Amino acid sequence: MSVTAPTAYRVPFRLDRSRGPRVLRLVNDGPETVSGLRVTLLGSGLLVPVSTAALQPGESMSVSVIGPELVTSSIAVVRWFRPTREEYLWRFSF
Repeated sequence: MSVTAPTAYRVPFRLDRSRGPRVLRLVNDGPETVSGLRVTLLGSGLLVPVSTAALQPGESMSVSVIGPELVTSSIAVVRWFRPTREEYLWRFSF
């Protein structure tokens, strides 16, 4: 009896930094609608609270960050659910 490993799941987001470093756009480049999307900040700075019920493929949401030392000391954590209700986390730094 062989066990098949699950196929890797590609993070569905692309980060548009064209308005950075204070404003970033999180774009859903994946084929699925994600739900329960929430972004939080670890480190120095303040993140304008960001959450949305759903983000369709091709849609985006802005993330605004305030703080003096963002470039070297902050990490954003993105949390979402796939249509299967599996929860995922992804983080990025500034």
